[in-house]
Amino acid sequence: MTQPTPHAATLPQAGVRIDVWLWAARFFKTRSLAKQAIETGKVEIGGQRAKASRAVHVGDAMVIARGEERFEIEVRGLSDTRGPAPIAQALYAESEASKARRANERATRAAERAGYQAPETKPDKRARRLIRALGDIDAL
Repeated sequence: MTQPTPHAATLPQAGVRIDVWLWAARFFKTRSLAKQAIETGKVEIGGQRAKASRAVHVGDAMVIARGEERFEIEVRGLSDTRGPAPIAQALYAESEASKARRANERATRAAERAGYQAPETKPDKRARRLIRALGDIDAL
């Protein structure tokens, strides 16, 4: 006796939830941070905003905005467990244009910070009064 073939809708899909995958691929430190980024529209799959429960499949193109960085990646592997960084980096491939743009933006931010030097000590009483006075000028 042959068993009936399952309907296509009941077949398990070979995919992983996007929030779990982003956590496993080490884009975010916790799954809740990954879910929050997805809900605020910082993750797109195929040019569309994603939901946290959406399944990720091999070959999906994703855009991930994390802080000031923007990653354009293609999913190469699936995992629902967080592992060492070399294994996590094997789960995706970042485009060369994305790598170059991120490096250029990082260099620009470093150049902007180059002129700033943090003070060596905390301000004394006189300096705090001057700082407060300058703050009052800005409020006018």
